[in-house]
Amino acid sequence: MAGTEMVIFTRTFDFLTWLLPATNNFPRAHRHTFTRRLLDAAFDLRESMEEANLRRGEARMERLNRSDEALARVRVYLRLAAGWGWLSSGQYRHVAGMVAEIGRLLGGWRKAFTREGDSRS
Repeated sequence: MAGTEMVIFTRTFDFLTWLLPATNNFPRAHRHTFTRRLLDAAFDLRESMEEANLRRGEARMERLNRSDEALARVRVYLRLAAGWGWLSSGQYRHVAGMVAEIGRLLGGWRKAFTREGDSRS
């Protein structure tokens, strides 16, 4: 995809841009534990997708699987934050929609890789 960025990269950038300031409102007592884990999972997601984009074959699928694992962790942490009242219902609805879209895009990428045998860049 010379010259154009895949939509999933734009969506994860938007997600990170939304998430970082939102975590500033989480309780200070949990910034070095829970918040760090959430942010680490979110950055792991983005980084593993970048790595997948630079690889081919089984190495690509392994990075896509890592991305899926990181996304699952992000979902759990966001549900916990909403359950504890650190995200409003509107914020949670918004971020859950973002994460769902990223999940659909990631699933499509994984499916295309499997179906096309990594002929897609």
